[in-house]
Amino acid sequence: MHLQPVYDLFQQNLFDVASSESLFNLYRDRVNHLDVNDAASIRQENLRAYLAAYDKAPPLFLLAEAPGPWGCRFSGVPITAEAQLVDPDFPIDGAPTSREKEPHTEYSAGIFWRVLQPVFPHFFVWNSVPLHPHDPGEPLSIRNPRRTEVRTWERLTSNLLDLLQPERIVGIGRKAERAVKEIGVDVTYVRHPSQGGATKFTHGIADIVDQLGLPAANRAR
Repeated sequence: MHLQPVYDLFQQNLFDVASSESLFNLYRDRVNHLDVNDAASIRQENLRAYLAAYDKAPPLFLLAEAPGPWGCRFSGVPITAEAQLVDPDFPIDGAPTSREKEPHTEYSAGIFWRVLQPVFPHFFVWNSVPLHPHDPGEPLSIRNPRRTEVRTWERLTSNLLDLLQPERIVGIGRKAERAVKEIGVDVTYVRHPSQGGATKFTHGIADIVDQLGLPAANRAR
C-alpha cells in the first residue's frame, strides 16, 4: 500500500484514543445497540481499503470538520456512507458496521462523491476532528467540534499534510478552513454541501479541479 505511512500515522495516533461522553472514537469503540461486535476493526479495515486505493500521494487535500452520525461514524471513511462502500460502482470497497438491516446513507456523502468521484484518486479527504462529536447520552446526534477539540488534532493534520505534500489544500466549510489556517498553511475555502450548500460546493470544487488540471469534476446540481 503506497500510503502505508499514513495508515501507520493513524494507527499510532488515533486508533487507541479513548472515547468520552461526547466524542466517539469509531476506530476503537462500539455502542452495543448500534454497532456489530467487530465494528471498530471493520472501520479500521475500511480506512485501510480507502488508503489502498492510492498508488501515489494525490495533489488535492480536502479537510472536512468531523464524522457525521450517518456517514463516517459507521463507515470509517470521511464523508462516506456504508451504502456507498457496498456499491459495486464505488471506488472504495468496505463493509457496514451498523446493526441496521440496510446500510446507512448520508446526504452530504452523496453530494460529495457525486461531484468528486470522477476525480478520485487525485484527492484525499480527512476530518479536522476524526472522532464523532455528539451530545452526551445521544450517540447519533451531531454537534460542532469545540475549538479545544480541533486543537487536539492539529498535530495529526499537520503530520498528514507533511506525508502527503499536496499541491492544494481545501477547507470544506469555515470551521475546516480555520483548522488549516491554525496550523499556518495556505487554504482555499469551499462551501460545505449540507444545508443548501450543494451548488456552491459543486462549483467551488469544479473550479479547483480545473485549476489543478485534474479530470473534470461533475458540475451537475
